Amino acid sequence: MVRVLVVDDDKDNRDIVAENISRWGHSVDTAGSGEEAIAKFTSAPSDVVISDIRMGAASGLDVLKRVRAVTPDAIVILMTGYAGSDTAIDAIKAGAFDYVTKPFKYEEMRRSIEKALELRKLTRQVKPGKQQEAQASLQALIGRSKPMLDIYKMIARAAETPSTVLLQGESGTGKSLIAKAIHSNSPRAGKPFMMVNCSAIAETLLESELFGHKRGSFTGANADRDGMFQAANSGTLFLDEIGDTSPALQSKLLRAIEDGEVKAVGSNDTARVDVRIISASNRDLKEMVAKRTMREDLYYRLNVVTIVVPPLRDRKEDIPLLVEHFVKSCGDRLGKRVTVHPEAMEKLQSHSWPGNIRELGHVIESAVALTGKPILVADDLRVAASDKRASVVEDAGPLVTLEEREKEYIRQVLVATKGNRQAAAQILGIDRKTLYRKCLKYGLDAGGETEDAGS
Repeated sequence: MVRVLVVDDDKDNRDIVAENISRWGHSVDTAGSGEEAIAKFTSAPSDVVISDIRMGAASGLDVLKRVRAVTPDAIVILMTGYAGSDTAIDAIKAGAFDYVTKPFKYEEMRRSIEKALELRKLTRQVKPGKQQEAQASLQALIGRSKPMLDIYKMIARAAETPSTVLLQGESGTGKSLIAKAIHSNSPRAGKPFMMVNCSAIAETLLESELFGHKRGSFTGANADRDGMFQAANSGTLFLDEIGDTSPALQSKLLRAIEDGEVKAVGSNDTARVDVRIISASNRDLKEMVAKRTMREDLYYRLNVVTIVVPPLRDRKEDIPLLVEHFVKSCGDRLGKRVTVHPEAMEKLQSHSWPGNIRELGHVIESAVALTGKPILVADDLRVAASDKRASVVEDAGPLVTLEEREKEYIRQVLVATKGNRQAAAQILGIDRKTLYRKCLKYGLDAGGETEDAGS
Protein backbone atom coordinates (compact mmCIF):
# COMPACT_ATOMS: atom_id res chain seq x y z
CA MET A 1 0.00 0.00 0.00
CA VAL A 2 1.30 3.47 -0.91
CA ARG A 3 1.73 5.85 2.00
CA VAL A 4 0.80 9.47 1.25
CA LEU A 5 1.39 12.54 3.41
CA VAL A 6 -0.85 15.55 2.62
CA VAL A 7 0.47 18.92 3.83
CA ASP A 8 -1.62 22.11 3.82
CA ASP A 9 -2.31 24.84 6.38
CA ASP A 10 -5.84 25.12 4.95
CA LYS A 11 -7.71 22.42 6.91
CA ASP A 12 -10.66 22.22 4.53
CA ASN A 13 -8.46 21.70 1.47
CA ARG A 14 -6.22 19.28 3.39
CA ASP A 15 -9.15 17.11 4.44
CA ILE A 16 -10.71 17.06 0.96
CA VAL A 17 -7.43 16.03 -0.68
CA ALA A 18 -6.83 13.33 1.95
CA GLU A 19 -10.37 11.98 1.56
CA ASN A 20 -10.02 11.63 -2.21
CA ILE A 21 -6.62 9.93 -1.98
CA SER A 22 -8.02 7.46 0.58
CA ARG A 23 -10.67 6.47 -1.95
CA TRP A 24 -7.90 5.42 -4.35
CA GLY A 25 -6.74 2.78 -1.86
CA HIS A 26 -3.74 4.64 -0.44
CA SER A 27 -2.83 5.10 3.22
CA VAL A 28 -3.07 8.81 4.08
CA ASP A 29 -1.64 10.96 6.86
CA THR A 30 -1.91 14.75 7.12
CA ALA A 31 0.08 17.70 8.44
CA GLY A 32 -1.11 21.25 9.02
CA SER A 33 2.27 22.92 8.60
CA GLY A 34 5.63 22.45 7.00
CA GLU A 35 7.28 21.90 10.38
CA GLU A 36 4.81 19.14 11.28
CA ALA A 37 5.27 17.50 7.87
CA ILE A 38 9.07 17.49 8.22
CA ALA A 39 8.82 15.95 11.70
CA LYS A 40 6.41 13.24 10.54
CA PHE A 41 8.41 12.38 7.46
CA THR A 42 11.68 12.25 9.38
CA SER A 43 10.25 9.73 11.87
CA ALA A 44 8.24 7.70 9.33
CA PRO A 45 8.94 8.47 5.64
CA SER A 46 6.00 8.35 3.22
CA ASP A 47 6.12 7.21 -0.40
CA VAL A 48 4.41 10.36 -1.66
CA VAL A 49 4.23 13.87 -0.19
CA ILE A 50 1.59 16.26 -1.50
CA SER A 51 2.24 19.74 -0.14
CA ASP A 52 0.96 23.24 -0.59
CA ILE A 53 3.72 25.68 -1.52
CA ARG A 54 2.80 28.79 0.43
CA MET A 55 2.43 28.07 4.14
CA GLY A 56 3.96 29.48 7.31
CA ALA A 57 7.57 29.46 8.46
CA ALA A 58 8.33 26.23 6.57
CA SER A 59 7.08 26.42 2.99
CA GLY A 60 6.38 23.58 0.58
CA LEU A 61 9.85 24.19 -0.85
CA ASP A 62 11.35 23.64 2.62
CA VAL A 63 9.35 20.43 2.93
CA LEU A 64 10.63 19.34 -0.49
CA LYS A 65 14.28 19.94 0.44
CA ARG A 66 13.99 18.10 3.76
CA VAL A 67 12.10 15.18 2.25
CA ARG A 68 14.66 14.83 -0.53
CA ALA A 69 17.48 14.96 2.03
CA VAL A 70 15.94 12.11 4.05
CA THR A 71 14.75 10.01 1.08
CA PRO A 72 16.27 11.11 -2.26
CA ASP A 73 13.77 9.18 -4.40
CA ALA A 74 10.67 10.26 -2.45
CA ILE A 75 7.88 11.62 -4.63
CA VAL A 76 6.87 15.21 -3.93
CA ILE A 77 3.93 16.86 -5.66
CA LEU A 78 3.22 20.51 -4.96
CA MET A 79 -0.09 22.31 -4.92
CA THR A 80 -0.17 26.01 -5.72
CA GLY A 81 -2.65 28.77 -6.29
CA TYR A 82 0.03 30.69 -8.19
CA ALA A 83 0.53 28.86 -11.50
CA GLY A 84 3.93 29.43 -13.05
CA SER A 85 5.31 31.19 -9.97
CA ASP A 86 9.05 31.17 -9.35
CA THR A 87 8.65 28.99 -6.26
CA ALA A 88 6.85 26.26 -8.19
CA ILE A 89 9.43 26.38 -10.98
CA ASP A 90 12.31 26.25 -8.49
CA ALA A 91 10.62 23.28 -6.85
CA ILE A 92 10.51 21.27 -10.08
CA LYS A 93 14.19 21.99 -10.64
CA ALA A 94 14.90 20.99 -7.02
CA GLY A 95 13.30 17.59 -7.51
CA ALA A 96 9.52 17.86 -7.20
CA PHE A 97 7.84 15.50 -9.62
CA ASP A 98 4.89 17.74 -10.47
CA TYR A 99 2.79 20.65 -9.38
CA VAL A 100 -0.93 21.15 -9.76
CA THR A 101 -2.79 24.42 -9.71
CA LYS A 102 -5.66 25.00 -7.31
CA PRO A 103 -8.47 24.34 -7.91
CA PHE A 104 -7.52 21.10 -9.66
CA LYS A 105 -9.33 18.05 -10.90
CA TYR A 106 -8.65 15.09 -8.64
CA GLU A 107 -8.22 12.80 -11.62
CA GLU A 108 -5.24 15.01 -12.55
CA MET A 109 -3.76 14.43 -9.09
CA ARG A 110 -4.40 10.69 -9.34
CA ARG A 111 -2.64 10.44 -12.71
CA SER A 112 0.29 12.43 -11.38
CA ILE A 113 0.73 10.05 -8.42
CA GLU A 114 0.51 6.97 -10.66
CA LYS A 115 3.02 8.34 -13.16
CA ALA A 116 5.43 9.31 -10.37
CA LEU A 117 5.27 5.83 -8.84
CA GLU A 118 5.91 4.24 -12.24
CA LEU A 119 8.87 6.57 -12.86
CA ARG A 120 10.40 5.77 -9.45
CA LYS A 121 10.11 2.07 -10.18
CA LEU A 122 12.02 2.57 -13.44
CA THR A 123 14.61 4.82 -11.79
CA ARG A 124 15.36 2.22 -9.13
CA GLN A 125 16.20 -0.21 -11.93
CA VAL A 126 18.98 2.12 -13.12
CA LYS A 127 22.44 1.75 -11.60
CA PRO A 128 23.67 4.63 -9.35
CA GLY A 129 26.21 5.83 -11.91
CA LYS A 130 23.49 6.06 -14.54
CA GLN A 131 21.28 8.04 -12.14
CA GLN A 132 24.06 10.65 -11.97
CA GLU A 133 24.24 10.66 -15.77
CA ALA A 134 20.47 11.19 -15.96
CA GLN A 135 20.66 14.08 -13.49
CA ALA A 136 23.52 15.65 -15.46
CA SER A 137 21.49 15.46 -18.66
CA LEU A 138 18.71 17.46 -17.06
CA GLN A 139 21.12 20.01 -15.59
CA ALA A 140 22.35 20.71 -19.13
CA LEU A 141 18.90 22.14 -19.80
CA ILE A 142 18.73 25.66 -18.41
CA GLY A 143 15.59 27.62 -17.64
CA ARG A 144 12.89 28.28 -15.05
CA SER A 145 10.21 29.70 -17.30
CA LYS A 146 6.78 28.08 -17.57
CA PRO A 147 7.59 26.67 -21.05
CA MET A 148 10.75 25.05 -19.69
CA LEU A 149 8.90 23.70 -16.68
CA ASP A 150 6.53 21.98 -19.08
CA ILE A 151 9.53 20.60 -21.01
CA TYR A 152 11.01 19.08 -17.82
CA LYS A 153 7.72 17.37 -17.08
CA MET A 154 7.42 16.07 -20.64
CA ILE A 155 10.96 14.66 -20.49
CA ALA A 156 10.14 12.73 -17.33
CA ARG A 157 6.96 11.33 -18.85
CA ALA A 158 8.45 10.53 -22.26
CA ALA A 159 11.39 8.78 -20.62
CA GLU A 160 9.03 6.27 -19.00
CA THR A 161 7.87 4.84 -22.31
CA PRO A 162 9.56 3.12 -25.27
CA SER A 163 7.47 5.21 -27.67
CA THR A 164 8.90 7.33 -30.46
CA VAL A 165 9.26 11.03 -29.65
CA LEU A 166 9.09 13.93 -32.09
CA LEU A 167 10.73 17.21 -31.06
CA GLN A 168 9.39 20.19 -32.98
CA GLY A 169 11.05 23.59 -32.79
CA GLU A 170 13.26 26.14 -34.48
CA SER A 171 16.97 25.55 -35.04
CA GLY A 172 19.13 26.30 -32.04
CA THR A 173 16.47 25.68 -29.37
CA GLY A 174 18.26 22.74 -27.74
CA LYS A 175 16.39 19.78 -29.22
CA SER A 176 19.47 17.54 -29.07
CA LEU A 177 19.87 18.23 -25.33
CA ILE A 178 16.25 17.24 -24.77
CA ALA A 179 16.77 14.04 -26.75
CA LYS A 180 19.80 13.17 -24.60
CA ALA A 181 17.85 13.93 -21.42
CA ILE A 182 15.02 11.61 -22.48
CA HIS A 183 17.51 8.83 -23.22
CA SER A 184 19.51 9.33 -20.00
CA ASN A 185 16.35 9.21 -17.86
CA SER A 186 14.92 6.14 -19.59
CA PRO A 187 15.46 2.41 -18.96
CA ARG A 188 17.89 2.54 -21.92
CA ALA A 189 20.25 4.85 -20.02
CA GLY A 190 23.79 3.56 -20.29
CA LYS A 191 23.10 2.02 -23.69
CA PRO A 192 24.24 3.76 -26.90
CA PHE A 193 22.88 7.17 -27.80
CA MET A 194 23.61 7.92 -31.45
CA MET A 195 22.74 11.06 -33.38
CA VAL A 196 22.41 11.65 -37.13
CA ASN A 197 21.85 15.10 -38.62
CA CYS A 198 19.83 14.22 -41.70
CA SER A 199 20.35 17.64 -43.27
CA ALA A 200 24.15 17.55 -42.95
CA ILE A 201 24.71 14.36 -44.95
CA ALA A 202 24.26 14.06 -48.71
CA GLU A 203 21.18 12.07 -49.67
CA THR A 204 23.32 9.52 -51.51
CA LEU A 205 25.31 8.81 -48.32
CA LEU A 206 22.53 9.11 -45.72
CA GLU A 207 21.13 5.64 -46.41
CA SER A 208 24.57 4.14 -45.84
CA GLU A 209 25.01 6.22 -42.68
CA LEU A 210 21.75 4.91 -41.26
CA PHE A 211 21.70 1.30 -42.43
CA GLY A 212 25.33 0.52 -43.28
CA HIS A 213 26.76 -0.85 -46.52
CA LYS A 214 28.57 -3.81 -48.01
CA ARG A 215 32.01 -3.61 -49.51
CA GLY A 216 31.88 -2.58 -53.16
CA SER A 217 28.25 -1.41 -53.05
CA PHE A 218 29.28 2.06 -54.25
CA THR A 219 32.42 4.04 -55.06
CA GLY A 220 34.46 4.42 -51.88
CA ALA A 221 32.82 1.49 -50.06
CA ASN A 222 36.09 -0.27 -49.38
CA ALA A 223 34.84 -2.38 -46.48
CA ASP A 224 31.63 -3.56 -44.82
CA ARG A 225 30.25 -0.97 -42.43
CA ASP A 226 27.43 -1.04 -39.88
CA GLY A 227 25.02 1.89 -39.86
CA MET A 228 23.73 4.02 -37.01
CA PHE A 229 20.75 1.74 -36.41
CA GLN A 230 23.12 -1.08 -35.53
CA ALA A 231 25.43 1.22 -33.58
CA ALA A 232 22.43 2.31 -31.48
CA ASN A 233 21.17 -1.24 -30.92
CA SER A 234 19.51 -1.57 -27.48
CA GLY A 235 19.76 2.22 -27.10
CA THR A 236 18.42 5.37 -28.72
CA LEU A 237 18.85 6.85 -32.20
CA PHE A 238 18.24 10.59 -32.55
CA LEU A 239 17.33 11.61 -36.10
CA ASP A 240 17.78 15.36 -36.26
CA GLU A 241 16.10 17.34 -39.07
CA ILE A 242 14.07 14.32 -40.14
CA GLY A 243 12.04 16.59 -42.43
CA ASP A 244 15.02 16.90 -44.79
CA THR A 245 14.91 13.25 -45.83
CA SER A 246 13.59 12.16 -49.23
CA PRO A 247 10.34 10.16 -49.63
CA ALA A 248 12.40 7.15 -50.77
CA LEU A 249 14.50 7.18 -47.62
CA GLN A 250 11.41 7.84 -45.50
CA SER A 251 9.95 4.58 -46.79
CA LYS A 252 13.04 2.66 -45.65
CA LEU A 253 13.00 4.41 -42.30
CA LEU A 254 9.37 3.43 -41.79
CA ARG A 255 10.13 -0.23 -42.48
CA ALA A 256 13.11 -0.16 -40.10
CA ILE A 257 11.04 1.40 -37.30
CA GLU A 258 7.99 -0.85 -37.76
CA ASP A 259 9.80 -4.14 -38.42
CA GLY A 260 12.89 -3.62 -36.28
CA GLU A 261 15.03 -4.73 -39.21
CA VAL A 262 17.60 -2.96 -41.37
CA LYS A 263 19.16 -3.87 -44.69
CA ALA A 264 22.61 -2.54 -45.54
CA VAL A 265 23.19 -0.92 -48.92
CA GLY A 266 24.27 -3.65 -51.34
CA SER A 267 23.02 -6.50 -49.14
CA ASN A 268 20.09 -8.90 -49.49
CA ASP A 269 20.12 -9.80 -45.80
CA THR A 270 18.40 -8.03 -42.93
CA ALA A 271 19.62 -7.52 -39.37
CA ARG A 272 17.43 -7.24 -36.28
CA VAL A 273 17.77 -4.08 -34.18
CA ASP A 274 16.15 -2.82 -30.99
CA VAL A 275 16.28 0.96 -31.18
CA ARG A 276 14.19 3.70 -29.60
CA ILE A 277 13.69 6.55 -32.10
CA ILE A 278 13.68 10.23 -31.17
CA SER A 279 13.40 12.58 -34.13
CA ALA A 280 13.43 16.34 -34.49
CA SER A 281 12.61 18.95 -37.10
CA ASN A 282 12.52 22.72 -37.44
CA ARG A 283 9.95 22.32 -40.23
CA ASP A 284 6.18 21.87 -39.94
CA LEU A 285 5.94 18.14 -40.65
CA LYS A 286 2.15 18.18 -40.67
CA GLU A 287 2.25 20.78 -43.43
CA MET A 288 4.80 18.64 -45.28
CA VAL A 289 2.38 15.71 -45.08
CA ALA A 290 -0.31 17.87 -46.69
CA LYS A 291 2.14 18.82 -49.46
CA ARG A 292 3.14 15.14 -49.87
CA THR A 293 6.81 15.80 -49.14
CA MET A 294 6.52 13.79 -45.91
CA ARG A 295 5.01 10.31 -45.71
CA GLU A 296 1.87 10.42 -43.59
CA ASP A 297 2.43 6.93 -42.17
CA LEU A 298 5.98 7.82 -41.10
CA TYR A 299 4.80 11.09 -39.59
CA TYR A 300 2.27 9.35 -37.37
CA ARG A 301 4.79 6.65 -36.49
CA LEU A 302 7.32 9.27 -35.35
CA ASN A 303 5.06 11.51 -33.28
CA VAL A 304 3.55 9.10 -30.77
CA VAL A 305 4.84 11.61 -28.22
CA THR A 306 5.34 15.19 -29.42
CA ILE A 307 7.29 17.85 -27.54
CA VAL A 308 7.16 21.39 -28.90
CA VAL A 309 10.36 23.22 -27.94
CA PRO A 310 9.77 26.97 -27.52
CA PRO A 311 12.01 29.56 -29.22
CA LEU A 312 14.13 31.74 -26.95
CA ARG A 313 11.98 34.81 -27.67
CA ASP A 314 9.07 33.02 -25.94
CA ARG A 315 11.04 32.42 -22.75
CA LYS A 316 13.13 35.56 -22.36
CA GLU A 317 13.04 35.26 -18.56
CA ASP A 318 15.52 32.38 -19.04
CA ILE A 319 18.09 34.59 -20.81
CA PRO A 320 19.92 35.74 -17.62
CA LEU A 321 20.38 32.10 -16.56
CA LEU A 322 21.64 31.12 -20.01
CA VAL A 323 23.98 34.12 -20.15
CA GLU A 324 25.38 33.24 -16.72
CA HIS A 325 25.99 29.67 -17.90
CA PHE A 326 27.69 30.70 -21.15
CA VAL A 327 29.82 33.41 -19.50
CA LYS A 328 31.09 30.94 -16.89
CA SER A 329 31.75 28.07 -19.31
CA CYS A 330 33.48 30.35 -21.84
CA GLY A 331 35.41 32.13 -19.11
CA ASP A 332 36.61 28.84 -17.65
CA ARG A 333 37.73 27.64 -21.08
CA LEU A 334 39.55 30.88 -21.89
CA GLY A 335 40.92 31.50 -18.40
CA LYS A 336 38.88 34.66 -17.79
CA ARG A 337 36.57 35.85 -15.03
CA VAL A 338 33.88 37.99 -16.61
CA THR A 339 30.52 39.38 -15.46
CA VAL A 340 27.77 41.11 -17.44
CA HIS A 341 26.78 44.74 -16.88
CA PRO A 342 23.02 45.25 -16.30
CA GLU A 343 22.71 47.43 -19.43
CA ALA A 344 24.30 44.69 -21.51
CA MET A 345 21.87 42.18 -20.01
CA GLU A 346 18.97 44.45 -20.94
CA LYS A 347 20.21 44.52 -24.53
CA LEU A 348 20.49 40.73 -24.56
CA GLN A 349 16.95 40.35 -23.21
CA SER A 350 15.50 42.79 -25.74
CA HIS A 351 17.04 40.99 -28.74
CA SER A 352 14.75 38.68 -30.77
CA TRP A 353 17.38 35.88 -31.07
CA PRO A 354 16.35 34.37 -34.41
CA GLY A 355 19.15 31.82 -33.91
CA ASN A 356 17.85 30.98 -30.43
CA ILE A 357 20.16 29.52 -27.76
CA ARG A 358 22.85 28.62 -30.28
CA GLU A 359 23.07 32.27 -31.38
CA LEU A 360 23.13 33.52 -27.79
CA GLY A 361 25.94 31.12 -26.92
CA HIS A 362 27.95 32.28 -29.94
CA VAL A 363 27.46 35.95 -29.03
CA ILE A 364 28.58 35.41 -25.44
CA GLU A 365 31.57 33.24 -26.38
CA SER A 366 32.75 35.79 -28.92
CA ALA A 367 32.29 38.70 -26.50
CA VAL A 368 34.16 36.91 -23.70
CA ALA A 369 36.98 35.99 -26.08
CA LEU A 370 37.37 39.54 -27.39
CA THR A 371 36.98 41.57 -24.21
CA GLY A 372 39.95 42.72 -22.20
CA LYS A 373 37.78 43.89 -19.29
CA PRO A 374 36.27 41.98 -16.35
CA ILE A 375 32.77 43.31 -17.16
CA LEU A 376 30.96 42.90 -20.47
CA VAL A 377 29.19 46.10 -21.48
CA ALA A 378 26.75 46.62 -24.33
CA ASP A 379 29.47 47.75 -26.74
CA ASP A 380 31.31 44.45 -26.24
CA LEU A 381 28.37 42.70 -27.87
CA ARG A 382 28.40 44.74 -31.09
CA VAL A 383 30.89 42.78 -33.20
CA ALA A 384 29.89 39.45 -31.69
CA ALA A 385 26.26 39.95 -32.61
CA SER A 386 26.74 41.48 -36.07
CA ASP A 387 25.51 38.77 -38.40
CA LYS A 388 23.23 38.59 -41.43
CA ARG A 389 20.08 38.77 -39.32
CA ALA A 390 20.34 41.28 -36.49
CA SER A 391 22.55 43.07 -34.02
CA VAL A 392 22.13 43.16 -30.27
CA VAL A 393 23.40 46.73 -30.16
CA GLU A 394 21.48 49.07 -32.45
CA ASP A 395 24.50 51.27 -33.25
CA ALA A 396 26.54 48.80 -35.28
CA GLY A 397 28.86 51.39 -36.80
CA PRO A 398 29.29 52.21 -40.51
CA LEU A 399 27.73 49.81 -43.00
CA VAL A 400 30.26 47.64 -44.82
CA THR A 401 30.14 44.61 -47.07
CA LEU A 402 29.66 41.18 -45.53
CA GLU A 403 33.18 40.17 -46.63
CA GLU A 404 34.70 43.22 -44.92
CA ARG A 405 32.74 42.44 -41.76
CA GLU A 406 33.89 38.81 -41.85
CA LYS A 407 37.52 39.78 -42.44
CA GLU A 408 37.53 42.20 -39.51
CA TYR A 409 35.80 39.74 -37.23
CA ILE A 410 38.24 36.93 -38.05
CA ARG A 411 41.14 39.32 -37.47
CA GLN A 412 39.80 40.32 -34.05
CA VAL A 413 39.22 36.71 -33.03
CA LEU A 414 42.78 35.79 -34.04
CA VAL A 415 44.09 38.72 -31.99
CA ALA A 416 41.95 37.76 -28.99
CA THR A 417 43.17 34.15 -29.14
CA LYS A 418 46.80 35.29 -29.63
CA GLY A 419 46.96 33.47 -32.96
CA ASN A 420 45.69 30.15 -31.58
CA ARG A 421 43.94 28.92 -34.71
CA GLN A 422 42.30 25.97 -32.98
CA ALA A 423 40.64 28.28 -30.43
CA ALA A 424 39.79 30.84 -33.14
CA ALA A 425 38.16 28.20 -35.35
CA GLN A 426 36.10 26.97 -32.39
CA ILE A 427 34.82 30.48 -31.62
CA LEU A 428 34.06 31.11 -35.30
CA GLY A 429 32.23 27.79 -35.61
CA ILE A 430 34.39 26.54 -38.50
CA ASP A 431 37.18 23.99 -38.87
CA ARG A 432 40.85 24.96 -39.11
CA LYS A 433 41.06 24.21 -42.84
CA THR A 434 38.22 26.65 -43.51
CA LEU A 435 39.89 29.24 -41.28
CA TYR A 436 43.16 28.78 -43.19
CA ARG A 437 41.41 29.33 -46.54
CA LYS A 438 39.66 32.46 -45.25
CA CYS A 439 42.96 33.84 -43.93
CA LEU A 440 44.52 33.36 -47.37
CA LYS A 441 41.50 34.98 -49.02
CA TYR A 442 41.61 38.07 -46.79
CA GLY A 443 45.40 38.33 -46.54
CA LEU A 444 45.45 37.59 -42.83
CA ASP A 445 48.35 35.87 -41.08
CA ALA A 446 47.60 32.14 -41.22
CA GLY A 447 50.68 31.27 -39.22
CA GLY A 448 52.34 29.31 -42.01
CA GLU A 449 49.92 26.38 -41.79
CA THR A 450 49.24 24.26 -44.81
CA GLU A 451 45.71 23.57 -45.94
CA ASP A 452 45.91 20.06 -44.52
CA ALA A 453 46.65 21.30 -41.02
CA GLY A 454 44.11 20.57 -38.33
CA SER A 455 41.85 18.47 -40.54
